[in-house]
Amino acid sequence: MEHVTFSYTGKENVIHDINLAIPEGAFYALVGPSGGGKSTLARLVARFWDPTEGAIRIGGVNIKDIPLTELADQVSFVTQDNFLFNCSILENIRLGNPQATDEQVLEAARKAQCNEFINKLEQGYQSSAGEAGDRLSGGERQRIAIARAILKNAPILVLDEATAFADPENEYKMQQALKSLIKDKTVIIIAHRLSSIVSSDRIIVLKDGRAVQCGRHEELSSQEGVYKKMWNAYTSAFRWQLNVKQEKE
Repeated sequence: MEHVTFSYTGKENVIHDINLAIPEGAFYALVGPSGGGKSTLARLVARFWDPTEGAIRIGGVNIKDIPLTELADQVSFVTQDNFLFNCSILENIRLGNPQATDEQVLEAARKAQCNEFINKLEQGYQSSAGEAGDRLSGGERQRIAIARAILKNAPILVLDEATAFADPENEYKMQQALKSLIKDKTVIIIAHRLSSIVSSDRIIVLKDGRAVQCGRHEELSSQEGVYKKMWNAYTSAFRWQLNVKQEKE
């Protein structure tokens, strides 16, 4: 990303002069307060929109010069709002790679920790997902989206709150699914659960559309700034939840 600036209206910028180089195979995290521009910046990578100023390059090539079909082959995008079609779960997963065999679809589903809940459905993989996937829970829809991305196997992966619907019961399975998905990929992840990104190669802290901090978890959590405040708030909330749970037990 070279001097990337973006405005939805052409008047007020929501992303301001972002300069960021992500090496191949690296794991980068975007964090920051709500409304800071994390999702907008991530969507620019997948070319949902074009920067108002500056350029985004993949392998030195401006993504504006890459045909959209080719760019789509290079970038997988998994969000918290994953749309499923009113067809079988098997075909919903196969959308990640329409040429995939049934065996390849099933293998992707297993890696995404989908097998257990799908096999409990009356018709298994032939069960309909329903209108917009309404026959599945939010966490199940997210795992279907992860299975699609595993099947697609694009080299660049953007995860926008991909575990947002993970409850305590399935959070472990979601994390296992993500491990299968991110292996050998260049990853940009947006997460509110800071525990999921402490091992990332770099954490970029965005506030009001600007990159205000950049570094590893160990350094950012020990220096005054936005990230330390977020980490302290996160760990305090976690301890509070743990204490409440222990009191109930």
